[in-house]
Amino acid sequence: MNLPPSTPGMHHVSVITGTTAETHGFYSEVLGLRFVKRTVNYDDQFMHHLYFGDERGRPGTLLTCFPFERGQEGRVGRPQPTATALSVPRTSIEYWTERLAGVERTERFGEPVLRFTDGAGQPLELVGSGGKREPWTGGPVPSEHAIGGLHSVTLASASPFQTASVLDALGFTLESQAGDRVRYRVEGGETGAVVDVLDSNLPFGREGIGTVHHVAFRVADREALEAWRDVFIEDGLSPSRVRDRRYFHSLYVREPGGILFELATEGPGLTVDESVDALGESLQLPPWLEADREMIAPQLPPIPDEER
Repeated sequence: MNLPPSTPGMHHVSVITGTTAETHGFYSEVLGLRFVKRTVNYDDQFMHHLYFGDERGRPGTLLTCFPFERGQEGRVGRPQPTATALSVPRTSIEYWTERLAGVERTERFGEPVLRFTDGAGQPLELVGSGGKREPWTGGPVPSEHAIGGLHSVTLASASPFQTASVLDALGFTLESQAGDRVRYRVEGGETGAVVDVLDSNLPFGREGIGTVHHVAFRVADREALEAWRDVFIEDGLSPSRVRDRRYFHSLYVREPGGILFELATEGPGLTVDESVDALGESLQLPPWLEADREMIAPQLPPIPDEER
């Protein structure tokens, strides 16, 4: 069957973090990302779902967090994403080396890379790269050093060849290889256009605090989403039904290498319920949960300066 249009890259990466206060403090105050949405996990409405990104919270810049106030620590390994990389200017590597504690500096495919973790052990990277950048400039990080969006994810697949096959269908092409790391890139993507697949015998991981929950890729609209669902079914996979996530429609599919992928539409976007200036200022609930606000809101951990 004919494939739908290729993805232009990642939509967001969703990670499992420590407490709400720790998560908000690290991603907004240390990394300097804009806190663009405070809502709940639609599958567990008594858990926050926090979005961080650029000024408008555009797809390709979003890192979303499920904070656990208490829970089991995860273990990074197969089959999981093992690191989420964000893009900064190449000239900003020295700034970030000084700003971040316990950073490890390396180089990958000709680009400088800083490896570190958040307070709960979530593996993160900053990659010094070129390309178009429209970072959030209202935060604590000077605009010339600010994070520009997603750069890449690293996947530790249980079956690298099969994972690569799914990436190929989505529009990624093999770009380079260094040791056990194979790089795939989608042409024309401005942010989140790179996926690295590891061909290594890492120990098996365990989902929990400090691990990535899923990686989401962008599609244009619901029609494209439904078309991809048909493709996955034709290929013998088991995609979820299309779900209304308020800010996008999406579906989930666990690719044959064992990693959870999501496909998410470009719109309607994070400004569907808040203006650009007010993004992240108050708790937003979807219409089907609004009637339960008085029950839900008091049970969510507070965020500094939160309006409920």
